[in-house]
Amino acid sequence: MRPAYLIAGSISLVLALAGGLGLAETNLYPTREKLGEALFHDTNLSMNRKQACATCHMPERAFSDRHDVHKGNAVSLGDDGKSFGDRNAPTATYAALSPPFQKNAEGLYLGGQFWDGRARTLEEQAAGPPLNPIEMGMPDDKAIAERIVENKDYVKAFEAFYGPDVIKDPKKTFHAATEAIASFERTKSFSPFDSKYDRYLRGEEKFTEQEELGRTLFFSTQFTNCNLCHDVKGRDGKFETATFTSYKYFNIGVPANPDARKMNGSKPDFVDSGLAANPEVNGDPKERGKFKTPSLRNIAVTGPYMHNGVFNDLRTVILFYNKYNSKKKSRQINPETGQRWADPEVADNIDKEKLETGPGLDDKRVDALVAFLKTLTDKRYEPLLGK
Repeated sequence: MRPAYLIAGSISLVLALAGGLGLAETNLYPTREKLGEALFHDTNLSMNRKQACATCHMPERAFSDRHDVHKGNAVSLGDDGKSFGDRNAPTATYAALSPPFQKNAEGLYLGGQFWDGRARTLEEQAAGPPLNPIEMGMPDDKAIAERIVENKDYVKAFEAFYGPDVIKDPKKTFHAATEAIASFERTKSFSPFDSKYDRYLRGEEKFTEQEELGRTLFFSTQFTNCNLCHDVKGRDGKFETATFTSYKYFNIGVPANPDARKMNGSKPDFVDSGLAANPEVNGDPKERGKFKTPSLRNIAVTGPYMHNGVFNDLRTVILFYNKYNSKKKSRQINPETGQRWADPEVADNIDKEKLETGPGLDDKRVDALVAFLKTLTDKRYEPLLGK
């Protein structure tokens, strides 16, 4: 016969487990991350209940906007069904690893969210689209809070994670929602580090000859200098944590996207001043035309490219950079238009010191760089390569 204290202990354990199961069954969102995931996908948080974060950051498409890309749509359609922005929605993968917006010791801006860093943190970024009139279109935090309290399961979760009074104050409710969404975006599903490149680093997979040539070129300080802006080591100094960005801001001479401007109805004289439009930068003319260096993780499956989606193909992007170093006439032609590369939107402070380095690349080396960049695709998105 078992001792009484063992029997009592077993009964207590069973009761504890049963209580835990009961809690899990009644609480639809057992963690802040799960609550954030639900909010990320909730179209009710937009004015016409048609748009969620996931609409423009599609989980099945590496958290980028791939709606109607085949029609050339480089910018996202708003909840009202008629408004378009002027910038391409970047992937949200690895976005959580960006440092807060700041100036470094050299006086250079880095970090933050959005192409111009205007959101200092991931939480501030999550607060932007719901209140943007051409995105999710909600008028204020009170309207968002009213939508949240419509869902009784949300109310339970908000009170459990943020205190019983959080639902009584719309500002606190909205802030809690952005914190929950940011918590979801910090989960491993956004930053798994499981691409072919990562498996290569762990010795689990080998590169093809073409991919290895591309890696050598990318890491080179003689041929490409890609790593001047797209760091090959993470902030901790390890190759294994590289997001392939310095998080700094540069003007690389990207032309305007006339098709996007036609869609969004911009005035003919409109110029996207990039970093200079960030309220903290206060229109500093030295920062005009600069945009944050994006992560190259999942770059092969998250086109179109550049801050305005002006290029459709990854190979075109490589050729755009190559035009600064090649004297061949053929390299001065945009393969997507058959015309000379269009003039830069902001031409007065292009960072030629970083762009005009190394020799022009032949087709073999251009293709090798593209092949290497494809190895930066997370495992779950590898089936998208070539589509």
